[in-house]
Parts: sequence; C-alpha cells; structure tokens
Amino acid sequence: MRRLFLAVSTLALLAAGCRSAPQPTPEPNQAPAPEAPATPAADPEAFRDQPPTAGPSPELVLPRFEQAVLDNGLTVLVSTRKELPLVYVGTAFAAGSASDPQGKWGLADLTYKTMLEGAAGKDTLALDQAFQNLGVSPSLGVSSDGAILGVRVLQRNTEAALALLTQVVRQPTFAPKDFERRQKLQLAELVRALGSPGFLAQRTFLDVVFGAAHPYGHPTNGLPETVGSVTVRDVKAFYEKNVGPRTTALVMTGDITLEQAVALAKKSFGDWKSKAVLPPVPPAPPTPARGQVVFVPKAGLDQTIVIMGRPGVAAGHGDESALDLATTVFGGFFGSRLNMNLREDKGYSYGANSGSDARLGVGPLTASSSVRADVTGAAVTEFVNELKGLRERPITPRELEPAREGLIRAFPGSFESVEGLGASASELFLRRRPLDEYARTVAGLEKATPAEVQRVAEAYLSPDAMQIVLVGDPEVIQQQVGPLGLGKLVAREPAKTPAPKP
Repeated sequence: MRRLFLAVSTLALLAAGCRSAPQPTPEPNQAPAPEAPATPAADPEAFRDQPPTAGPSPELVLPRFEQAVLDNGLTVLVSTRKELPLVYVGTAFAAGSASDPQGKWGLADLTYKTMLEGAAGKDTLALDQAFQNLGVSPSLGVSSDGAILGVRVLQRNTEAALALLTQVVRQPTFAPKDFERRQKLQLAELVRALGSPGFLAQRTFLDVVFGAAHPYGHPTNGLPETVGSVTVRDVKAFYEKNVGPRTTALVMTGDITLEQAVALAKKSFGDWKSKAVLPPVPPAPPTPARGQVVFVPKAGLDQTIVIMGRPGVAAGHGDESALDLATTVFGGFFGSRLNMNLREDKGYSYGANSGSDARLGVGPLTASSSVRADVTGAAVTEFVNELKGLRERPITPRELEPAREGLIRAFPGSFESVEGLGASASELFLRRRPLDEYARTVAGLEKATPAEVQRVAEAYLSPDAMQIVLVGDPEVIQQQVGPLGLGKLVAREPAKTPAPKP
C-alpha cells in the first residue's frame, strides 16, 4: 500500500514538473512562425449567381391520324390512344358562318345550337337527360369554316353516345318553340356583347378588313339585327343545304381503332343520304392601302382598344410558317417587340399581342392591345413605329429562336386529351388539309430561315397596309389620333337591337 502511494506521488510530481517547465525563448533575430491561412467558409447562396441550365428537350411526338370514306361520302377520322378507356365521339360539319346568307348572319350558329334542342322525338329535356345518363354533356363550337359537335365518354359507352349524336345529326326536330327559345337566348347574348368593347372591336375590324359582303366579314354569332331576322324556315333550309354525309366527318379518338370506327359509322350513317355538298372556299379579299382610321365611340372608357390588321394567308400557303414566326416575334409572346414596348418600356398596357389566323380561305392577320385612354395617340404611334421597325431593324436569330421554340413546344398541348385530339382531327377536315398537316407545320417552323421570316414580315406587316380600328372615348381619339396623319377618322356607331320577327 505504501509503495503504491509513493508511486502515485512520484507520478504527480513528475506531471507538475512537466507543466511548469519553462518554454524555449526565441532568438532575438528569429521571426515568429507564420500562422496557417484560414479557409474561407463556402457561400451557401453562391448557386444563385448562375441560372440553372435547361435539361434536354423532350422528343416531340405527334399523333397519327387515319381516315376512311364511306360509300355515301361520309369521312371517318380516327386517332388511336389506349392509355385510358376514354373515347371522343364527334362530328365535324364543313359549313360555318362563312356560309351564312347575306343579311342572315348568325344563321349557321343558330342552326347547330337548335339541333341540340330536340331530336328523334326527344324534346330538349329528354335529350339532355339521355346524354346525362351517359355522364356527359355535348360540346359545340361554331367557327367561320364549320362546326364541331361531340362528347367524351368511357369506352364502354361509345356506341350509346354515337347513337345519340346520330339522332341529333340526322333527325333534328327544329320545333318552332325550341327555335324561338334559342333565338331569344342568342339575342340576349348579343345585347350583352354590344356592351363589350372587345366585341365591338372584333365586329368592326372584320367589316373593315373583309367587307360586309365577304364570308369572313361578320362575327360567327351574327348581329342583333341579323339574328332577329332569322326564322325557323331559314334554319331548316340551312340544314338541308349544308348538312349531309359529303359535308360531315365522324371523328373518333382515344381507345378505338379505325376498323371499329368504320363499323360504327356504317351502322349509324351508312344509309344517310343528302344533297348537301362542300361549300366553296371563301375568296381572297383585296388588301388596299389604309386610307382611314375607323373608331367606335364609347364615351368615358378608361382604356382604348387598338386593333391593326389586314388579310393574311390561307391554310397551307407557302408563307404560313414564316408568317407565324414573324407575328410571334412582333407580338406573339411576352418577350415580343410590341409587348416589351407597350408594357415593359412605356407602361401603356398590360399586354399586347399579334397573330395570323390561317383559315380555309385567307384569314385575318392582327395586332392588338388595350391601352390607357390618356396615351391612346402615343400607343398608336408606337404600333406604327414597331411595324416600321421590322424593316429598319431586321429580325435577329436571337429573337427568332425563342419564337420558334415556343410555337413548336406548344403543339403537345393540343393533343393532351382525347377531346384535343378530336378537335385537331376536325380542323384537318374543316380546313381540308392532309393527315400529316401537323408534321408539315412543325417542319415548316423548324426550316424557316431568318431571311425568309424577314421577307414575310416586310411583305405582310407593312404599316401602310394595316387597317386601324379603335374603340374608346371619341374626344380622346379625335384629339390624340386625328393629328397623327394616319388617315381620315371615321366613326362607326354600335348596332341597335331589333325585335325578333314572328
């Protein structure tokens, strides 16, 4: 025990001696040892200095469309997609508002809507209930070149849905009371629309660019004075003249094959007969130089609607892709010249846009915006300056590539649902385009060179050929736009609403 105590005491003394030992003193001329440099801490926000790089673009996969024609002339269009047990069942009619008789504008729109008011002995309520029993409600869209009527159903209900659509297409009732109700609804909608500056601008623009006698010179749903003059006899006559197997396509997309669709088409439409034939292609309108500025007076508006435009091209024209790119660079997306000027630079507007609407015939080319009333004249000046700038400052590859990429990448959105596939197939029929039209369009967008786009921009977007339509306060327009020397100011009063004729 004592030995252990002595050993521990000795170790303690040795440890104390080690702690108190004097440290060596550096020589007078010896420099102190340099300290190691401190490692700077990494900045956790450094990744924000560089934007993330884009990943590889997904491969563009376009749908495949197939076609067959029955002996009676009915076209069957199919695009098969079996991911979900869904089928779009629709019909496309080749006569639209361009087939409206003079003075009966809105007749096509009213005819197709009245077809859904009763068919094959079913009144409006019974027909609606029959569709609801399948869990669907039919959708209808009428345009200048035609109409599309269809439903999306579960695959097991395909035949039942087609049977109902067949009744609507082949056996519409056109009961006078149903027509009168639909006519009153359309007149009420038009009366409300006449209070909308946007509707007034559209109506006036079509009249100025195409002329009242042209098939594209009026709104699809007509005007109060023309819809009010339509009778149930007019509706029946339009149907007999324009709806038949040679002017109709059965469109089926989704979980269905061409063979299945043809078998269903023969069962539903194989014995259908009619004298209806395809309407003629609307003629190309003239493109005169601008000699006036047309405005619709709406006193007290805080904003002025500005529309500039002219006739553009028809679907399938050689300049179509290049013109789409040119109008996109000019005003077709957020970074376009017109939008960056009016919105970002000047603050005159929430946005501006432009585009080309290629139809069966030559469609409209437009550029438009709603601007603050107090800068109406300045905004119109900027419109004209940007149009001139297309020649003075040619379109650059840096401007062109985002426009090209945006247009091409937008294509999948048109095909993401069976309804979208159906609408796309219907457009091929209405515009009388080949089944590979969408692949042709993408190829045209990809191949268009900056020189080609510049040529088209100068040819179609010359400021002197762009008609000008304004909707706004008449005093503001006269004071601010009159002195600009763009043409004589001409006022167009809004239409009045007549009572329907018995």
